[in-house]
Formats: sequence, structure tokens, C-alpha cells
Amino acid sequence: SKYACVFDKSAFNFSHQQRLFRTSAVSRGQIVQFKLSDIGEGITEVTVKEWYIKEGDSVSQFDSICEVQSDKASVTITSRYDGIIRKLHYNLDEIAYVGKPLVDIEIDASKGVAPEEDVVETPAMSHEEHTHQEIKGHKTLATPAVRRLAMENNIKLSEVIGTGKDNRILKEDILNFLAKQTGAILPPSPKAEIIAPLSKSETVPTAPKDKARKIQMPVSRPIVFSGKDKTEPITGFHKAMVKTMSAALKIPHFGYCDEIDLTQLVQLREELKPLAQSRGIKLSFMPFFIKAASLGLLQYPILNASLDESCQNVTYKASHNIGVAMDTEQGLIVPNVKNVQVSSIFEIASELNRLQALGSAGQLGTNDLTGGTFTLSNIGTIGGTYAKPVILPPEVAIGALGKIQVLPRFNGKGEVFKAQIMNVSWSADHRIIDGATMARFSNLWKSYLENPASMLLDLK
Repeated sequence: SKYACVFDKSAFNFSHQQRLFRTSAVSRGQIVQFKLSDIGEGITEVTVKEWYIKEGDSVSQFDSICEVQSDKASVTITSRYDGIIRKLHYNLDEIAYVGKPLVDIEIDASKGVAPEEDVVETPAMSHEEHTHQEIKGHKTLATPAVRRLAMENNIKLSEVIGTGKDNRILKEDILNFLAKQTGAILPPSPKAEIIAPLSKSETVPTAPKDKARKIQMPVSRPIVFSGKDKTEPITGFHKAMVKTMSAALKIPHFGYCDEIDLTQLVQLREELKPLAQSRGIKLSFMPFFIKAASLGLLQYPILNASLDESCQNVTYKASHNIGVAMDTEQGLIVPNVKNVQVSSIFEIASELNRLQALGSAGQLGTNDLTGGTFTLSNIGTIGGTYAKPVILPPEVAIGALGKIQVLPRFNGKGEVFKAQIMNVSWSADHRIIDGATMARFSNLWKSYLENPASMLLDLK
């Protein structure tokens, strides 16, 4: 009542002096609401995973209050006040929102002053973006992110000189303060010291053993970057990939990997390349991989099947329409070679040449991109050995081929020789395909490629 007689509130704008007057009038035992501050990364809500305190507990500044979890990481929330916990606003596993009260704390106004916007009983006032804190009689202004940075590096804000408006402490001030210390994070000294370099005529005095050696550190300046984020809509093949891959990850995948010795196949291809070129066809390894897969699918037709959405019926596909993943300027596309089971290796190579030419030109038709029953992805043309391919629904299996490498191996006599090794990674739908079936198919496919002449017995 004394203050009300002396001052007229209407005569004041919400200035710095008025805030000092308001905080000095907070009575002992004031209840404040500690709000969940912005924890970055665009996170607006978190899940409360664990409380480290309960109602009635005493807490000090920087004591852990709780652990919260976002979709990116777990974060420990610490107290900004000394006081007694009076209320927890959330139970375990409940959603807490940024900017909303987390706990109520009863503070002693004579020891520390709460930010104005946190006081429960205060009347309407300006809700500033930044928070304030009184430390040893000196009011510091800083955002929650800056306070968190200072706390993580054991820095007292009262010892940092703010360069912002009204001596507000900025992130750059914290970084500059750290730069003046030695390489390790040390307790902050009462005053930042900069040691002048010694001249050539001066000698370095021997420091007493009980005093820490002071090292001059350059003052770092924040890097200025003028680039801007760019947002553009997802269209074309990328949009189709979003839809397809979202549906694919509903399938329970399991993987199986193996290595293949392609030494004989490499030699056979080198012999056949001139003959294929004379017919106007570029012969790669992929036609052999595709034909070997088709021969394997004849023995294990479950891998050339599809499962309906209700998982009640399996359809065994008569045609082997084997898709080949291609990396184009328009994005990832998967055209397929139709009826591989009745095609020769030369015919498969010819069709691949056609699909690759159309894919590079962005002119593939709907018929080329639909109807696939099994897929191979030759990631080895770019690099890498193993992968984790994602099944393309409604298919039930896919293989990823690694790059061919020259590696040392042992022959039957125990002699070391140069081998052309390729790794393969299979993924299959575990709802209808078991590991043994996938392994047997892979072994059969492997035997055809390691002994190309054996394919002659099953070719039709």
C-alpha cells in the first residue's frame, strides 16, 4: 500500500525502471510457474519420460527437474530457481508443450527474483521474448537458448559482458567468453584476462606450481553466412517414391547377404562383348544377373508372388517381369524387363539398352514402369558393397548388388589367387517368406553366376 500511494501505474509505460520496481515488490514465498522453454530444432511438444523431483522437494538452480523426449532426442530440464516444488503439471508419458507451465515453484524473493512472466499472481504485463534473472544484484538479460549454452559450459552469466541491447547477453558473447579460456572448459574467472605477447627481449617467468598457467587464446568471431533455405514442392518421380516407400515400410523386412565369385563370369563377358557390339548391343553384367534370377524364380516361385492388402491370399505370377532400379536426373525409377523366363541373355541386354536410353531421356512409358514382379538394384555402379534394399509393393523380394572388387581368395589347393568378388544383399517379406527359402534361392542364383556354363542346362 505504501508503494501504491507514491506511484501511479498509469503514469508508467512498461519500462526497465518499472520492472525493477515490480520485482522488488515480490513477497517472500511467491509461487512462480517454471515454463518449458524452446529446446530448438522446431520442437513444440515433448513427452515427459521421468521426474527427478516430487511435490514438496527443495531445488536449487541447475538441479535436474525432469527428462523429456522429442522425436529427435532426450533432453534433461534443469531449474532456474531456488525454491520448493509445489505442483507438477504433467504425469509420466504425458505431452508437455513449449511455453506452457511445467512445474510451480515457491521461491524466496530475498534470494532470487523470478522472471515477471512466470509469477502466477502478477497482473497483465508485457510478455517479452527474453527472460531475466538476478544474480548477485546484477540483472542479466538472455534468451533460454543462451542460458542453456552457458549452463552446459559451466559459465555464470553475471561474468559475461553482454553486447546486445540493454547489455543483453548474446550467443556470440558466450562463444567469445569461451574463446578467452584455455582449450578445456574451466570455471569462469571474476574478470576476463588477455595476456599481452612477450617481446623478444623478455623472458617467460617461472609460474608457481600452485597457479594455473594462463594461455593467450584468439578471440573467435561468428561466421557470417548469407545463404537462404529453399523450399520446393515434391513432384514427379520423387512424389511417387514418397508414396511407394511409405507403403513399403509397412512390410516386415528381413535381410540376407552373401558374396559371389564372378571370376568366370567376368572372363565370359569379355569374350562375348565384341560379339554383342557387332550386333549393336552393349553387354553389361546385369543381363546375366537378371537371367540367373529368373532361373532361380522357377525353383522358388514364392519370391515372384504378391500378397493382397488383407494378407489373406498369395498370387503367384506367371511372368518374370524383373525390375532394374535406375538413377536418372528425374530421380529413382524402376522399369522392368518383361517375360524374362522366355528371353535369352542377348534379348535381355537389348531390352535393357532400350530402357536405359528412354530413362535417361525421361521418356519411359507407363507399361515400362508397371507390372514388375521382382527387382534388382545395381548400387555397385555408384559404389558400396552392402545395402539394405526396400521392397517395392506389391512385390515380396528385392536384391541389391554391390560393386565388383578384386580380392585375394583361396582355391581348392589352398593357393591364393585374384578373385572378382561381388556382394549381394536381399530383402524379403517375412510374412510369407522365411530365411531358409531366401538362402536357398540366393545359393542357386550364386551357383549360376559362379559357373555360367551351368545356366545352359536350364535355358529354354
